[in-house]
Amino acid sequence: MRLAADALLVVHFLVVVFIVGGLLLVWIGAAADWGWVRNPWFRFLHLGAIVYVAAEALLGYACPLTVWEDLLRGGARPESFVGRWVYRLLYYHAPEWVFAALYSAWAAATLATLRLVPPRRKAG
Repeated sequence: MRLAADALLVVHFLVVVFIVGGLLLVWIGAAADWGWVRNPWFRFLHLGAIVYVAAEALLGYACPLTVWEDLLRGGARPESFVGRWVYRLLYYHAPEWVFAALYSAWAAATLATLRLVPPRRKAG
């Protein structure tokens, strides 16, 4: 079960990287004229991911990935090297409203970026 929990933790971390890094890459890519940052599939999947996270936080729901990982670990902290480090990078202690505000702001920035750097279909 520990291996499954660590794998789920890594997947959770990759989702966070996608949400945070995706928006940063769109900003950089827009300035550098990278065509892929205007891919509609990427952009709307990215928007959906952060809107889901922000909605969870605003409604007071726990992230399913966090719940599943906790169930797999039986409430224990990660013991593996990867598990400990990814856990430290992923989880922070702060009041719930701080996370809701940050996620909502990131969702708003993602939505604004969707308008400022609109996705485009390839000319074909």
